[in-house]
Amino acid sequence: MIRNQMQRFIMLFAILLVMLPHTTTAAAEPINEIRQLIKDYYIDDVPESVLSRSTGKEITNGLDPHSAYMSKTEYEAFINGIEQRIVGIGVVLEESSNGIKVISVITDGPAFKAGIIAGDVITHVDGKSLKGKTVQAAVPLISGKENTAVSLTIEREKTERPIEMTLRRAEIHLPTVESEMLGGDIGYIRLNSFATDSGKEMANAIRSLEGADRFIVDIRYNGGGYITAAQEIAGFFPGVEQAFQLREKHKKPAIYPSVNQKQKIIGPVSLLVNEFSASASEMLAVNLKEEEAAILYGEKTYGKGTMQSMFEFNDGSVLKMTTARFYSPKGIPVDKVGVSPDVVTQKDEELTTAHYDHLIAKLQDYTAFPSLENVKTTKRFTVSMTKEMEWRQLGRQAVQLIEVGGKESSVRIEVKDGKTIEVIPESPLLSGKKYVLIIHPAWKDKTGKAIKKGIYLDVTVK
Repeated sequence: MIRNQMQRFIMLFAILLVMLPHTTTAAAEPINEIRQLIKDYYIDDVPESVLSRSTGKEITNGLDPHSAYMSKTEYEAFINGIEQRIVGIGVVLEESSNGIKVISVITDGPAFKAGIIAGDVITHVDGKSLKGKTVQAAVPLISGKENTAVSLTIEREKTERPIEMTLRRAEIHLPTVESEMLGGDIGYIRLNSFATDSGKEMANAIRSLEGADRFIVDIRYNGGGYITAAQEIAGFFPGVEQAFQLREKHKKPAIYPSVNQKQKIIGPVSLLVNEFSASASEMLAVNLKEEEAAILYGEKTYGKGTMQSMFEFNDGSVLKMTTARFYSPKGIPVDKVGVSPDVVTQKDEELTTAHYDHLIAKLQDYTAFPSLENVKTTKRFTVSMTKEMEWRQLGRQAVQLIEVGGKESSVRIEVKDGKTIEVIPESPLLSGKKYVLIIHPAWKDKTGKAIKKGIYLDVTVK
């Protein structure tokens, strides 16, 4: 019955695509094939009361939340969403009891501009209820032709009444990998999806961060991707030779290797996770934690440790159902338990906490001075020494002012007298942000004696 097994991969839901043979008969719903496939491959036994239901959607509604029967249009929308080929409002979604829950919002997309936030539940689209619908059924309603309007009803936590809004659909551009150099030569890589080209984009990101001696890899709000991409991403971490363990129905557990990469992430690594890190993200997280290849920062992850297989029929419709559970290579479970971070942080403080820890780790031989709290955005910093100094030898890199979670701020140094200088930020400090002021031991006094220890202090801006 099954003609050809294609490559396994994890999407927002882990999937395996299997092509069924085409027939010359009319394209009626393949209900008997659906029943047989579920009997043969669904991860758990299914009662006859579910299998005897009359339609594919009714049957899959009796399975777990990640199983569904999709029309050709729903399937195409599902695949396009994973590969970022979408026209819509710019949200990542999951099922919820009252509708479809927003788990992340794409920056600068229509939803972002309209003020939609993670945690919002879309209950109606153009007046149609989404209660009980799958993501696959909701996506075609929310997406559509570019520049057309769509009306949404949204439930938001701590908001008494539903929010009504109308958005105009747009083509959404979201790279799967983004990167930048943070202050202190800390490389930051954000992985938005485990897509086809994520491995290639990851390699490019690492190359672009030449000079970084520590890294932060961010998989917050990442709902998953292809298994092959998860194997490729694992291979960028030194010493990580295995990617995950799969346990399928009637089969022995199988361990899958990572794909070794020439380009490696060198130096200590922090991995940022939150409650919306799911599926392939958790596959990577539990692996790196097990291998001690990264320190995990954030919140416990979503807890979706299952793989869904996809079976395509001759009419283009697709059966998606759970056929395996995945674990760490050594057998640590993920499904319904998630992955706990090594360092628990406040919500939305994962990046700043990890960046600060990296900065301080590089200043172990420096002396910590008392913090400056609630300074003005126009703050200037006075540095006074006990001896007469040879300020003429002072280079620009002797003093650094680094925004925690951001970049280094440019400063200029003004000599006040033989013992005192003033450090002046060239742009106003950002309100509500935290900075680290670092004074490196690059100075000499008038006798030519070098300063032995550097100093640093924390600065918070009101």
